Amino acid sequence: MSHLLIQPEVLREQLTRPNCLVFDVRHDLTDMAAGRQAYEAGHIPGAVYLDHETQLCAPCTGRNGRHPLPDQAAFEKLMHEKGLTSNSEVVVYDGGTSMFAAHLWWMLRWIGHDAVAVLDGGWAAWTAADGAIESLKQNVPADKENGAQAQVSSSKPAMPTVDADGVVSNLKAPHFTVLDARAPERFRGDVEPLDPVAGHIPGAKNRPFSENLLADGRFKPAAQLRKEFEALLNNCSPENIVHQCGSGISACHNLFAMEVAGLCGSALYPGSWSEWCSDPSRPTAQGA
Repeated sequence: MSHLLIQPEVLREQLTRPNCLVFDVRHDLTDMAAGRQAYEAGHIPGAVYLDHETQLCAPCTGRNGRHPLPDQAAFEKLMHEKGLTSNSEVVVYDGGTSMFAAHLWWMLRWIGHDAVAVLDGGWAAWTAADGAIESLKQNVPADKENGAQAQVSSSKPAMPTVDADGVVSNLKAPHFTVLDARAPERFRGDVEPLDPVAGHIPGAKNRPFSENLLADGRFKPAAQLRKEFEALLNNCSPENIVHQCGSGISACHNLFAMEVAGLCGSALYPGSWSEWCSDPSRPTAQGA
């Protein structure tokens, strides 16, 4: 699979392939049970559900953000248990904004699995295209259980990350630009519904992840995304961009959109604002 995005009509045909593996990551940050409930009510046939709060993040300590990255080896083991092999063609979807789908896309690339696509428009697009729906709880089929071939291998390095210390150092001697994916009012510090401190990392630029999408929830064309990112970042090299948001999830949406636009190589600050603001010694800024 060479494309980052897959359309419902293409996925419908791909579901018949034995190496097709679909993950449902619908989630609601304000209602932790909503994603699984939605999955059990109806999902793409054969899709395996993954929970962002219990499976796709490490325990929170109060200082490591709201969705800290899990141990890389433990996450890889989980993916193998859910059917991932080196031959898997993975498709990920969520409710429609692709925020959570892009996060799992990044995590799979992080462990070296490159054949991952996001369902453009997510569940909303699938149902609009009259895609088949399964409403039973899905167990991993026996032929997808991890076994002799359940080994992810890639010649590409893991997706790059930057930690809080790296961001602090960058404030003193800037060599990368931080791009914040949160809504403008949260970036400015007008409101903060999820974290104890409002504002943003000094020097960061704001690109709300919602600006990557068309009105129907699908991604904007690659050329349009490229034009918008290049204008915002003043043609800064993608390798000199570090993405962040509230907890490292929607940041992956911007990173993914840049990859769709052919602007590859950005890094992620996984702890993001929720980790950053947990330490009062780290500076914060407000306003545009």
